[in-house]
Amino acid sequence: MGLRLRDTVGHQLRELRYEPTAKRIRAELNGTTVVDSDRAVLVWEPRRVVPTYAVPAEDIDAELSPEPPGSVQADGDVGFALPDVTTMPVLDPRIPFSVHSAEGEPVAIRIDGARYALGFRPGDDELSGYVVLDFDGFDRWLEEDDEIVGHPHDPFQRIDVRRTSRHIRVMLGDTLLADTRRAKMLFETLLPVRYYLPPEDVVAELQPSATTTYCAYKGKAAYRSAVTAGGVLHDIAWRYDEPLVDASEVRGLVAFFDERLDLVVDGVARPRPETPWS
Repeated sequence: MGLRLRDTVGHQLRELRYEPTAKRIRAELNGTTVVDSDRAVLVWEPRRVVPTYAVPAEDIDAELSPEPPGSVQADGDVGFALPDVTTMPVLDPRIPFSVHSAEGEPVAIRIDGARYALGFRPGDDELSGYVVLDFDGFDRWLEEDDEIVGHPHDPFQRIDVRRTSRHIRVMLGDTLLADTRRAKMLFETLLPVRYYLPPEDVVAELQPSATTTYCAYKGKAAYRSAVTAGGVLHDIAWRYDEPLVDASEVRGLVAFFDERLDLVVDGVARPRPETPWS
């Protein structure tokens, strides 16, 4: 009997997962390199959908001490829905590092006695001697000599961008927000396809927002709010003006959250996907 691969991924989300990397990994605090390792592994705690780095404790040039109470164990209700992959709530990057779903010991990474970042010693024997590091707790990360943002890349995830002449309409009820036959479709592993549209094919007035987010694969997203007769749709769209290499083909194009809108492709309305951004 055939096996749908994403069902396998959904089942594996229940487990603590890790994967060695051949990259030299460095992390900086206050301009000082405190992590330097060529023995790093990528670690996904149960239900985590993006990885973070773990390195041997001896590759951390800082004091490691037990973290005072503050870390918590994630119960089964914490997280966000990703029903096309799993029935469990998933832990995406919005769930803080201090929320753990694996057994282990939280630690503080201290320089000159002051706490600067968080770590976690997994209780699993396969990761004995390793410390999982809070990506957001460090000022700068390098893979070899290239800086990375957001979180480490998942070696089993990818992005593809394809041009399409399909007729794409973005609607909110009877209100037309965008209409194009010049979209680019961005395919990202385990996520809904996103349609990136030329700005001139967006009918709705878009106002710049102060909101920005970072994607490890696409870069810094700048958000837009749409002005409609029924009111303002806050942070309903985004664009990458200086994308990373993987997303260079969608530079300056506009994408909408079709979790909150109605997407019509070649005259057929698509069901709204249910994701962490619904």
